[in-house]
Amino acid sequence: MTGSANVLRGIAVAGAAAVLLAGCGSPSERSEQDGADDDVVTLRVGATPLPHAEILAFVNDELAADAGLAIDVVEYTDYNQPNAALTEGELDANYYQTRPFLEEYLAGNDDADLEYVSDVHLEAFGLYSQDVADLDDLSEGAEIAVPNDVSNMGRALNLLAANDVITLAEGAGESPEESDIENNPLDITLTPVEAAQLPRSLQDVDAAVVNGNYALEADLPETANALAWEETEGSVYGNGLVVRSEDVDAEDIVRLNELLHSQEVRDFMEERWQGIVIPMDGAAEPQDGGE
Repeated sequence: MTGSANVLRGIAVAGAAAVLLAGCGSPSERSEQDGADDDVVTLRVGATPLPHAEILAFVNDELAADAGLAIDVVEYTDYNQPNAALTEGELDANYYQTRPFLEEYLAGNDDADLEYVSDVHLEAFGLYSQDVADLDDLSEGAEIAVPNDVSNMGRALNLLAANDVITLAEGAGESPEESDIENNPLDITLTPVEAAQLPRSLQDVDAAVVNGNYALEADLPETANALAWEETEGSVYGNGLVVRSEDVDAEDIVRLNELLHSQEVRDFMEERWQGIVIPMDGAAEPQDGGE
């Protein structure tokens, strides 16, 4: 989602979550404290709206009850709030981020003791434009918007390099920076933009590298020209479940993770998003050069 209304919505939802969901302890402990049915454990999971919240809603509606779970989905539009809420005990888990993004967050937040459980799906980054119809038509001096956070910026640069828009220095790895650009034949200007605002930026730039979830929310696959797609094979950018380290082996978290990898969920992703959201089998180890 984009725009000030959606930012306000995210703030309102997160604020409500802080008031209503406060409390510490394991999922099971909270269920007992709340007087919930002993046979059903409610897990509070933070997620961005698309596709994560939709996937969790499908799990809750179709699969959770048989596993003794109920999923309370708390939506956020800001990438940092779900990790803060999880650290503070307002959530039992979150599902919205990549392993490199989590590692970047942990490096800047010493109080956060969070752990990535496993990859669930991959959203391919796309290079989109409203005015340019083909990558070969990108003009000299064109302006391209890219995500402004470290891990997604590197991912965008790798996409541009893979399509010969720029050349990166040898050994730049999975998370290159602008300083790693060795050759820029079209003298492209890169403009860092907060990830959620990238679809909106298309009206002001020649093209933008957009995260898959925000592209889906803005319906870019249907309304804009896709000039290039990220290579997905062997990607370290799967999106996965994240919990506090103390809960990584908790029975209820293990059950939720199993449901997210079920055939029913795979089929739902494939039918709902037809190749833009790609199911993954499980944990993927960071590759050399990754964060």
